[in-house]
Amino acid sequence: MTKTPWTDLVPQPGDFDADLATIDPRFVESHHGDPSAKVRIVLSIEGEDANRLQRISAARGEKPADVIADLLRAADSPAG
Repeated sequence: MTKTPWTDLVPQPGDFDADLATIDPRFVESHHGDPSAKVRIVLSIEGEDANRLQRISAARGEKPADVIADLLRAADSPAG
């Protein structure tokens, strides 16, 4: 199967240059961004899962968001 930058999990530098070159410069704005910015993701957890999260966070003395962050980090690390 041929890789395409539109579906490849890791696009490479230059993959979208041809597409970007077709955009009229009048419609392009450059923003430097804020290096201290954070992303907030809102989750909806209900029922037994919500009770479980409350139990785990109380037992650890952490906020539920910290328990979920730990879960994400553990899921992202290589097994072993």
